Amino acid sequence: MKEISSLIGFRPDIKVVDATLRDGGLVNDFYFSDEFVRDLYLANIKAGVDYMEMGYKASKEMFDVNKFGKWKFCDEDAIRGIVGDNNTELKLAVMADVGRCDYKKDIIPRSESVIDLVRVATYINQIPAAIDMIEDAAAKGYEVSCNIMAVSNAQEGELKAALELLGQSPVNVFYIVDSYGALYPEQIQRMADVYLNFAEKYGKKVGIHAHNNQQLAFANTIEACGDGVDFLDATYSEMGRGAGNCGMELLLGFLRNPKYCVYPVIRFIEKHMQKLKDEGIVWGYDYQYLMTGRFNQHPRTAIAFTKEKRKDYSEFYKEVIAQE
Repeated sequence: MKEISSLIGFRPDIKVVDATLRDGGLVNDFYFSDEFVRDLYLANIKAGVDYMEMGYKASKEMFDVNKFGKWKFCDEDAIRGIVGDNNTELKLAVMADVGRCDYKKDIIPRSESVIDLVRVATYINQIPAAIDMIEDAAAKGYEVSCNIMAVSNAQEGELKAALELLGQSPVNVFYIVDSYGALYPEQIQRMADVYLNFAEKYGKKVGIHAHNNQQLAFANTIEACGDGVDFLDATYSEMGRGAGNCGMELLLGFLRNPKYCVYPVIRFIEKHMQKLKDEGIVWGYDYQYLMTGRFNQHPRTAIAFTKEKRKDYSEFYKEVIAQE
């Protein structure tokens, strides 16, 4: 059982990362208005959030720029159009997926950019390619994290091998990513222990990015926080792919650090998030996401179920278990 001081006190090392534009962009193809993005930026500053993820650095060779909003690509001019030179304490981040970005060309030197952190997203079998991206970003002057996706499907031996390799790289943060929303707090505790052992060995930090398929994104995030994980991802109104993520309004309400203030988050949600839902943008917990999370499956079938506006949950349940 955790010491009560770890729950009612605060650690100054904790960093809160807003992933609303990036993970939320997966449900509306990154078509956010400039007003939305600017207001989100200002809300993060007022709320004391540490990092704001602006979106992806996706390859324009692989992804049609006419089919996605600009936060799929995060061109420097687009970001500066919102933040200027970002003369604030809020740091900015982008995500670069292994195999889906032209990082050597599209990620410019840090001295020419307002971006502070490059988040390299990888599956465990892509670790060598991820390390090449990490080394490139670090050489350009960026902070770098490595988000190991779908760790609920990873064998412990291969996870430890991946963390050993990453530990020897210039990465700053290892991320636990519960892509399928399949993990329970007890599993997060054991996984955090593995990550933290390698982080201590190599002088790194650990982060968590949780999905809400089983309504455990917030619980898993504060579990990891209590275990010593420092980088905590959240999104406004839990907006994210499928079942969504840990809610920023929940996380800031939990953290005891007086630098964080939940009121600007509530103001932003009131102005913008219900409007998105009224426009037909769909995300959040539902039974189909529960089923894929329960069976540790990628939510693509549940996302298709949602888009087709199906309600035959029992039939979908049979489809899900047929894949076991």
